[in-house]
Amino acid sequence: MAINKVEMSQVEANATASAFLAGVGTEIGNNFVLVGSLRRRRAIVHDVDILIRSVDSDLMSKFFLDCQTALFVTIHKWGAKLASLTYCYVPFDLYFSTPETFATLLLIRTGSKENNIRLCSIAKSKGWKLHASGDGLFNEQGERIAGDSERSIYDALGVQWQEPWERG
Repeated sequence: MAINKVEMSQVEANATASAFLAGVGTEIGNNFVLVGSLRRRRAIVHDVDILIRSVDSDLMSKFFLDCQTALFVTIHKWGAKLASLTYCYVPFDLYFSTPETFATLLLIRTGSKENNIRLCSIAKSKGWKLHASGDGLFNEQGERIAGDSERSIYDALGVQWQEPWERG
């Protein structure tokens, strides 16, 4: 099923995200973080991206059931790492992380695409790899050298820190 393209203000998208999360019994906070264009404070957005810190499989099963039964929610895809749904005709992408992958996924899922390419290119030029899966930044010996925070990846790469809204 094709999801219609929408265009809404940041204020509208934030309100829609909050309403969706309230409808499934949770809220924006430590375990449910807005990422993508909302975290980058774009004036106009086309979807809502939420990074979820999966701390408990029972909690995630309940979250899935709550999404299935929530009003105005249509689930298009639900996998171990990603879910795609619409709520009130607004497309949502939900990204599932573990406590270990959360910080790297926060960086990657915030974007922008161009910033991610830039960081991965810098890593590659050093013989390193920045894993989009959230596993972190690895050196040429395959050792994890950063990924406990977004800043740790910037620091390891020797790149000046950028706030999310400075990332394009």
